[in-house]
Amino acid sequence: MKVASMTEEKMKSGKMGLIFLLSYVLSILLGVILFGIVVHQSQLLSLFMHIPEFQGQMAAGSGAYFEQFTTLSTQFDGAFRTFSHGAMHGGVVAFFVVLPVMATNALFERKSAKYVFVNVGYWFVTLMVMGGILCQWG
Repeated sequence: MKVASMTEEKMKSGKMGLIFLLSYVLSILLGVILFGIVVHQSQLLSLFMHIPEFQGQMAAGSGAYFEQFTTLSTQFDGAFRTFSHGAMHGGVVAFFVVLPVMATNALFERKSAKYVFVNVGYWFVTLMVMGGILCQWG
């Protein structure tokens, strides 16, 4: 609380129901983008969707591109789908996205390095857990 300049009075002034609801909605948005990063197979469909013939073959359920897509989907279905792989990607996102954004904000807000480490540390752990769960069970 000291590092974030938070007081007991400020803590009691917020509408906790609204804060938790918005926090939940924002975490879903974060999970959607994180899923695309940690589950590599989610990119396979977007690769094929840029081929005009594939769209018609997908609707018909047959064709050369459809067969290639089905074969690749089956072949790589379980590749890199572990908790540790997802956690690693979550940590990479925290380091290369969250750290620069939060550190830049902290510089302009004249916050301490301790403030950055506490907040980035929270997001590092959170994104690693989210990434791990999404990758293994998503």
